[in-house]
Amino acid sequence: QVRLAESGGGLVQAGGSLRLSCRASESILSANLLDWFRQAPGKQREWVARITTRDSTTYADSVKDRFTISRDNANNMLYLQMNSLKPEDTAVYYCRYAISAPPYGYWGQGTQVTVSS
Repeated sequence: QVRLAESGGGLVQAGGSLRLSCRASESILSANLLDWFRQAPGKQREWVARITTRDSTTYADSVKDRFTISRDNANNMLYLQMNSLKPEDTAVYYCRYAISAPPYGYWGQGTQVTVSS
């Protein structure tokens, strides 16, 4: 059982920045994939960014060039640096720790990000 705890959300004006953190109870080196997702009110949860064990990163088009995902293996931390925030980035942000044997994803409780115009 992997427990994840997100933090760092809050209220920010458009154009501002926030850094989200996700602390894992187990070594993140055991995760095949580490992702950030978000869910806005009334919408489905959507994928935001991914980082692999080899530090390869990919991003949703909507956040590319504004958000940066990173990891700290020594401290079992996952981060999401969010710059140039827009009101449409308002959502609850979740980290996910995915393993492959068996295929399963662990989720945190989420952290609220609100961007005012």
